[in-house]
Amino acid sequence: MAPVVTSVSPAQGNPAGGTSVTINGSGLTSATVVRFGSNLATNVVVVSDTQITATTPPGSGTAKVTVTTPGGTSTQNVLFTYTTAPAPTITSLSPSTGPAAGGNSVIVSGTNLSGAVQVLFGSTPGTILTSAPSQVIATAPAGTGTVNVTATTPNGTSNPLPYTYTPVPAPTLTNLNPTNGPTAGGNTITITGTNLTGTTQILFGTNPATTFTINSPTQITATAPPGTGTVNVTATTPNGTSNPLPYTYTPVPAPTLTNLNPTNGPTAGGNTITITGTNLTGTTQILFGTNPATTFTINSPTQITATAPPGTGTVNVTATTPNGTSNPLPYTYTPVPAPTLTNLNPTNGPTAGGNTITITGTNLTGTTQILFGTNPATTFTINSPTQITATAPAGPPSAVNVTVTTPGGSSNPLPYIYVAAPTVASVSPQFGPAAGGTTVIITGSNLALATQVHFGPNLATGLTVVSDTQLTVTAPAGTGTVVVTVTTPGGTSTVGLGIPYYTYLGPPVINALIPNNGTAAGGDSVTIGGSNLIYTDSVTFGGTPASFTVFSDTIVVATTPAHAAGTVNVQLHTPAGNSNTLPFTYDPA
Repeated sequence: MAPVVTSVSPAQGNPAGGTSVTINGSGLTSATVVRFGSNLATNVVVVSDTQITATTPPGSGTAKVTVTTPGGTSTQNVLFTYTTAPAPTITSLSPSTGPAAGGNSVIVSGTNLSGAVQVLFGSTPGTILTSAPSQVIATAPAGTGTVNVTATTPNGTSNPLPYTYTPVPAPTLTNLNPTNGPTAGGNTITITGTNLTGTTQILFGTNPATTFTINSPTQITATAPPGTGTVNVTATTPNGTSNPLPYTYTPVPAPTLTNLNPTNGPTAGGNTITITGTNLTGTTQILFGTNPATTFTINSPTQITATAPPGTGTVNVTATTPNGTSNPLPYTYTPVPAPTLTNLNPTNGPTAGGNTITITGTNLTGTTQILFGTNPATTFTINSPTQITATAPAGPPSAVNVTVTTPGGSSNPLPYIYVAAPTVASVSPQFGPAAGGTTVIITGSNLALATQVHFGPNLATGLTVVSDTQLTVTAPAGTGTVVVTVTTPGGTSTVGLGIPYYTYLGPPVINALIPNNGTAAGGDSVTIGGSNLIYTDSVTFGGTPASFTVFSDTIVVATTPAHAAGTVNVQLHTPAGNSNTLPFTYDPA
């Protein structure tokens, strides 16, 4: 299969030839000939199946670039233009010197530098960073001595300018701080010296530092590796290895234990033990017998706090550091009795939960769970070994057992009752005087544990629980129409179904009788005017009841009963009491 040519870079060059180009395509592996028009390219190098490099032959105008392999010759119309643009020139280098390791940026100034494809430092190419007509910036490669720098564009190669590689001195070390440390390593060493930039290795004898940080050309901080005896510390950079400075590994004695506090604890573990001793820095393990401490913290070289694991009997406590294991100290696991409950206060509460229960008993320290039936308490606080306060969870109306669990076991149960919220269905009577004092019957549900009854904001007195569906109370003083609510451990009733309202009435007043006289035979219609008359429940003429009709809060119309001739008192009655009286005259027959 014939090769394919897709592009040539650069796509233009000097008519004299000599331009280094890259040809891209496919099927190029077996390329034998590259032509620019009819002229053969030189220095043909097959880089891969998709790339060839070559040097252009002399030519003019526009030439088609073709590649020939055993499979044929490419046919794509990829063109190279011979241009008469001038070759580049360079006038200055900045800087004109640099380190032997290279890596610094050099500004190459001159003319005709657009499209620069190569900047050589001697025979080694630098890395081109930017290219413009009058300036190319390149990264210098490593090198030695003085070399010629040239810039190459598609139009040729520039004149050379000298660039000098300046040797960088090897690092020197002047101080180590500290000059000694533990055989386990791990301590931080500050290394002072010169020419430390670019340090690639810090050795303690033959062992590399665990980590190191170059702070400045004159300072490094390193973490010492493990070691023994006195070793030489050296720093290595690309410019060589420093002089050695001695560092001594000082053996650290094994830890010793002098005291445990406390020396005993529950078999479930979990308690905090303060361990006192010497050489405890770097402790890696605390054992209670064969069981490691659940957690431990090194407070100082002489103190550790550890959390005891579960265990039984008397065991030895030891501390281990990189320098050995300590002497043992005895620690005794003491069985913890199960908790017992003696009282709950209160013993009931609302189904919504959320109320605080004080639990009294023994051996309550270390409580891990409080259950109300199968539901855990929302929160709880251990106040002392004999008291806990817990927040009851929600539960359905029922009696449940409250139990407490500690590492010593679970307690005996105590009953707790979830009480449904009360409801008020009716209030009878629904009216009474503003001064209060009326006996009121309240009906509803879940009333047996009622503790308070309110008429609006005012607390009723004389609360008597008749049954779970009925209460009697004495209405307090009040005004207007108010909601009657009942409070139990299950909560306070809310306004819903039923008629939980009670209206406070002003005393009835009458100020007019029209007419104010009538026949002894009775049967006369009399209009009574006044106020607070709407709930009138009786009208009397001289103590004799009359039939009546209430028309409004200010008008009642009565029919006079028969009565002997003479003047009598007319009086109305409402749930708020008796009205004042007005005279009415029965005329003789």
